[in-house]
Amino acid sequence: MRRVERREQILDAATRAIVRTGFANTSVDDIAAEAGITRVLLYRHFDSKHDLCLAVFVRARDRLMAGVGSGNYGEHSLAAFLRAAAADPDGFRVLYRCAAREPEFRELYDELAQVSEHLAGRSLAGVLPPGAWTDWAARLLPGVAVDAVIAWLDLGQPDPEEAADRILRVMNGVLDAARSSRT
Repeated sequence: MRRVERREQILDAATRAIVRTGFANTSVDDIAAEAGITRVLLYRHFDSKHDLCLAVFVRARDRLMAGVGSGNYGEHSLAAFLRAAAADPDGFRVLYRCAAREPEFRELYDELAQVSEHLAGRSLAGVLPPGAWTDWAARLLPGVAVDAVIAWLDLGQPDPEEAADRILRVMNGVLDAARSSRT
C-alpha cells in the first residue's frame, strides 16, 4: 500500500476507534488492530498517539469545512452541513463529541466553536437588532445545529430530504425567542 493510502487507512481506523471508546480509552494498539497493521507500522506514520489523534481531528474539521464551504451562510448552509456530516459521520462525531471532551484537543474544538459563533452573529446582524439576545442566539444556534445533526446521525439519518427543514424549524425557534425579548 502506498504511504498516503496507508496513512488514510490509519486515520480511518483511529477515527472509528476514538468514536467507539473515546480518546483516553483508545490505545495505539487498539488503533493498529482496527487498521489491521502492527504498532511499528503505525509509528512509521505518526510519532505519537497525540499526533495521530490531532491528525484525526484536523482531517475531520477540514472535511467538514470543505463540505460546507465558506463565505456567507444562510438557510441553505444547513443542508450542506447535513450532507458533510452524512458523508463522514464518524469524523463529525469525533470532532463534535470527542474533541470537545478532550482537554488536549479542546483548543481545536473551541476555535471551531468561535468561528461558528462569529458566522452566526454575522448572519443574524440583518435579522435581529444588536444586543444581548442576538449574542445569545449567535452562541446558541451553532450548538443547536450540531446537536440536531448528531441526533440525526445517531438515529440512522431519517428522512434526509426533510432533515434540514426540520432542524431549521428548531433553529427558527431560537430566533423567535431572541426576537420576543423586551430588552
